[in-house]
Amino acid sequence: MTQSKIEANQAQAELWNGQAGQNWVEQNAMLDRLFEPFERTLLDAARQEGAREVLDVGCGAGATTFAVARGLGRESRCTGVDLSAPLIELARRRAADMGVPNTDFVVADAQRRDFQPATFDMVISRFGVMFFDDPVAAFANLRRAAHPDAGLACIVWRGIEENPFMTTAERAAAPLLPEQPPRAPNAPGQFAFANPDHVGGVLSAAGWRDVTLQPLDVACALSADDLETYLTRMGPVSLVLPGLEADRRRAVIAAVQRGFEPFLADGVARFTAACWLVRGRV
Repeated sequence: MTQSKIEANQAQAELWNGQAGQNWVEQNAMLDRLFEPFERTLLDAARQEGAREVLDVGCGAGATTFAVARGLGRESRCTGVDLSAPLIELARRRAADMGVPNTDFVVADAQRRDFQPATFDMVISRFGVMFFDDPVAAFANLRRAAHPDAGLACIVWRGIEENPFMTTAERAAAPLLPEQPPRAPNAPGQFAFANPDHVGGVLSAAGWRDVTLQPLDVACALSADDLETYLTRMGPVSLVLPGLEADRRRAVIAAVQRGFEPFLADGVARFTAACWLVRGRV
């Protein structure tokens, strides 16, 4: 493994076990509301496969894991894996509080975790597979974790240009934060799987077959109060804000608020999440 890959993997682990992970823990209720519309797509895919042992990659605090576990019934078992210890800790508490006994949660890097014995007949993910430093190795590892003929269903973001809501804060704050580097194409992160040719090549190289990418456009909404939280606590700009001098921080927040105004109407921010539904088979 090259030094750059070691550093990339460490960067993701530090990010999601640090401030970003803590922000997601603290804003989990808001994020569940925002991303709830995606749960049905993954549950439907699992049902189509007749799945009983499901692996949820990059599960965060477990919303999709719970949705699929409940939808498939108590005879199923759904395992969530995420490298963020704070998020997995929250997922385990929620499983106990909500009474969803057919779930397990594991703190691990799915790229390197030894999942033997291979028990899964379905691998799913909602925005959790774009952060691998070596995606071919990661999907090869997930393939080894699955039964022969197991299915794959992952939701990933399409391009930045198709998802203006997701980059509004960065664009609005850019004149005030010239030191912030731009996103690197295909680097681990939110839009790493935007290019369908790249995604298809990764999965094919990892040994998955029958790979398809279907456009998935999902209507999403945030209340004005949730939007205020979102713009200051989520995304790259939120990680910079705590370190800024007070006047500069207020100026950045004001600029970001103005940037989101076109999405607001009647106290609700609405946008379309432009994604791919990636399917495949072992």
